[in-house]
Amino acid sequence: MIRGFKNFLMRGDVITVAIGLVVALAFSTLVKAFTDFVINPLIAALQGGQSLGLGWQLGAAGNKATYLDIGSFISAIIYFIIFMAVVYFVIVVPYKAIQARRGITAFGDPAPTKACPACLSDDLPVAASKCKYCGTEQPVVSV
Repeated sequence: MIRGFKNFLMRGDVITVAIGLVVALAFSTLVKAFTDFVINPLIAALQGGQSLGLGWQLGAAGNKATYLDIGSFISAIIYFIIFMAVVYFVIVVPYKAIQARRGITAFGDPAPTKACPACLSDDLPVAASKCKYCGTEQPVVSV
């Protein structure tokens, strides 16, 4: 059992995912710092010293626990968009290019499928002559 677990961990896919996760966490910290220390001060400067205050106080005045802070939510959305753009352009695009040079399609469009009229499973390859779930003969569909 331990040998099987070791073999699972040493597969290339698991190592690739682990490295991707570590890189993504590092970029997350970088993008968070960029948003907190560059974007937020620029927005504050554009406000001219006035606090925009995107939110509502739901409870007692001054209680941070009952303040509905929409501005922080918008900041988190901006952070997420920047983070996903960085991951896409720094990790996904180069990975796709490397895999294309190796003759492997990475992150490509899924193969076309058809539905079985008997069991209604919708993930059968178009060229399938039998349903892999119920065994029903499939009509030939031209692509």
